[in-house]
Amino acid sequence: MPQSLAEAVRVSRSTLAARFKRSVGQSPVEYLTRWRLELAAHRLITTDQPLASLAQAVGYGSETALGLAFKREFGIAPGAYRRAAATRR
Repeated sequence: MPQSLAEAVRVSRSTLAARFKRSVGQSPVEYLTRWRLELAAHRLITTDQPLASLAQAVGYGSETALGLAFKREFGIAPGAYRRAAATRR
């Protein structure tokens, strides 16, 4: 992603990363990761979509990859997050 984005705006990847971080406060990859995980969290709460298809829909190659990233970011596994959200309703 960073390479194609850098090419689209005709700057180097390092220039893009520096400008993006200065503007947004995160690198492009950190921003994209957080955005994908926020999408996943929203879908976990608002849909009954199976984790495997949800992972694919938000840009992860597998349920396992989503689970590892989700737990690293939110401190809880996606399934547990979904169950906790359901009990709060």
